Amino acid sequence: MRICVIDGQGGGIGSAVIKKLKEVFAESVEIIALGTNAIATAQMLKARANRGASGENAIVHMVSQSDIIVAPVGIVMAHAMMGEVTPRIAEAVASCPAKKFLIPLTQERVEIVGMPSAPLPPLIETLIEKHLKELVSKNV
Repeated sequence: MRICVIDGQGGGIGSAVIKKLKEVFAESVEIIALGTNAIATAQMLKARANRGASGENAIVHMVSQSDIIVAPVGIVMAHAMMGEVTPRIAEAVASCPAKKFLIPLTQERVEIVGMPSAPLPPLIETLIEKHLKELVSKNV
């Protein structure tokens, strides 16, 4: 099973997700770090992603080859992350057949109505415990 973790700017969200994925699933899944920039990718690789790539073309190409995508919700919003999310990235992620788990953290002028604000660590726990463990166990 291939999980693509996408992040931008400093890669902090993606790094935290990858560290927890590695802790829980070890090498039973392939984790691909996709950064909107090289710094984000480098940080996610330090968190022990199996492979990584940076930029628009890498993201557009790899999301079509993934089973699961984990990213901040801004990844499906053109010009989010201070302009790092291109319209082509947003479209590719939104339209690819992979199951998408979008983390409701955003610096954009977007509020997800009905979603209480929560810090990143509990969001990652929910992602893994309530969503990924079952999917991964079905496919291992």
